[in-house]
Amino acid sequence: MSLPSLEADCSQCAALCCILLPFDKSDAFAFDKAGGEPCRYLNADFRCEIHDKLDARGCSGCVRFDCHGAGQRVVQDLFAGHNLQDAPELMDRMGEAFRRMRRVHELLVLLREAGRLPLGEAKEAERQAILKLLNPPADWSEAALAAFDIAGAEKAVTQFLSSLRDVVEPGNVTPEASRARSG
Repeated sequence: MSLPSLEADCSQCAALCCILLPFDKSDAFAFDKAGGEPCRYLNADFRCEIHDKLDARGCSGCVRFDCHGAGQRVVQDLFAGHNLQDAPELMDRMGEAFRRMRRVHELLVLLREAGRLPLGEAKEAERQAILKLLNPPADWSEAALAAFDIAGAEKAVTQFLSSLRDVVEPGNVTPEASRARSG
């Protein structure tokens, strides 16, 4: 099964994180920003004017944030490249889709990493079944994502990861798996 890209590609997004996500002034953010309000450093091309100076300008939270590819997937796959500047009426729908897709991608990242462990046949089959749930063959539509039981998927992933305790106990991980995890 092929997973979607779990790497953020901001050039294929429409700055969803810079518009939709709120943050409070703190060590990680130099100012307050309400959800749905474009960041003051976002230019008309959906690019950050201070991207190479984020840390120096007090926005280390932006540097650390990773949507794991959910932004570009929502913009390109679910909304056919539309953006909030040209279609502000999509804000609520895109915001909900981004929130849900981001969680799906976070769960996919956890399962991808679990796949680096020396799983037995049964555990790998279980992992594949959950991956299929999170990455349906027909791909996501806005309606399918909205109807998807995120809480149920989170529970399935949590239970699966918890069941791997014996696999990750010291002495049970092979040197090859250890190198794969660290690489």
